[in-house]
Amino acid sequence: MKTKLRARRDWLLTAAAVFGFALTLGLGVWQLSRAHEREALAARQAEADRLPELTLEEALEGRESTGRRVRLQGRWLTGYTVYLDNRQRDGRPGFELVTPLEVPTRNGGVAVLVVRGWAPRDFRDRQALPRIPTPEGDVTVVGRVVPRIPRLYELGSAPSGAIRQNLDIAGFRQETHLPLVDFAVLQTDPAPADGLRRDWPTPAVGAERNYGYAAQWFALSGLIFILYVGFQIVRFRSLRNQD
Repeated sequence: MKTKLRARRDWLLTAAAVFGFALTLGLGVWQLSRAHEREALAARQAEADRLPELTLEEALEGRESTGRRVRLQGRWLTGYTVYLDNRQRDGRPGFELVTPLEVPTRNGGVAVLVVRGWAPRDFRDRQALPRIPTPEGDVTVVGRVVPRIPRLYELGSAPSGAIRQNLDIAGFRQETHLPLVDFAVLQTDPAPADGLRRDWPTPAVGAERNYGYAAQWFALSGLIFILYVGFQIVRFRSLRNQD
């Protein structure tokens, strides 16, 4: 009976050790792959930054416009401004403002969703919106083409008010009936007169953290291996002494 219980215990211990070792090793490899992805994105972004600015027509026609700098000329459609909630800068909560820019084209005109920048929120009134000066006439906007507006995790259905967690281009096009293009622009104009922060994170940000997590997972997998081998050595010696 004792032999069966010991064998069952040893089998469970081995299964747990194999599972824990494989899991932590796999998580370490995954963190490494995430770090490599971030570095590859940063390299592609650096290459795109060395290329000349695109016009809207070039951005609409080109397949490799993502990450490229683009120069737009049009007017703000301030009535459609959306405030993306729970965006942080230096640990401070705030909003990222998204306003459509109406841009004339040869075929009449389109609208481009522009993520204009970040503004802190009012701690006393969470529903209060920041007052951002916005020109009423024609403006020139310089930014970077992105395939979608950066998202945060969201539970439930998306709200439709001015304050939202995320903004989907296709959904907003259907909601507003604006002729929105299929990409957005992160505005990067230096020294903005509107007071918005435009220090957008680079793709490489977080790679060091991924490397740190990978090291922790690999260390844990190594610890599991060492403990299991150590247990087997102790068990072998105990059985030999009993004999």
